[in-house]
Amino acid sequence: MAKFLIVEARFYDHLNDLLLQGARSAIEAAGHSHETITVPGALEIPGAVALAAESGRYDAYVAIGVVIRGETYHFEIVAGESARGLMALSLDGLAIGNGILTVENEAQALTRARPTEKDKGGEAAKAAIAMLELKGRFG
Repeated sequence: MAKFLIVEARFYDHLNDLLLQGARSAIEAAGHSHETITVPGALEIPGAVALAAESGRYDAYVAIGVVIRGETYHFEIVAGESARGLMALSLDGLAIGNGILTVENEAQALTRARPTEKDKGGEAAKAAIAMLELKGRFG
């Protein structure tokens, strides 16, 4: 049994609840355990994963959050840099599933977050599980 850390940027409570539901269900269905921590925003997720990885307490990570396009360029920075940070950590050998939604509006986020629809939280957890299994195969 592996231990997963779900790192969430809890900005939209109702959307995060759906993403978390999907992620937790997928992790538990695979027979693993999990903890959840909350950070201020999506930009802080990679840093929190890096700090947690240094502790050696977790086998894999699931990033959860929602970034909805606004009127400024900030959306592109948050979307791109959070993904870049997670990719860098992944290339360093961490098993990570990226469930940070980057959408145009709340309707798109709801469709992607609901476990009964696109279940992106569950998909991110399944990606982390797959990467952990792959790491075990090569490690």
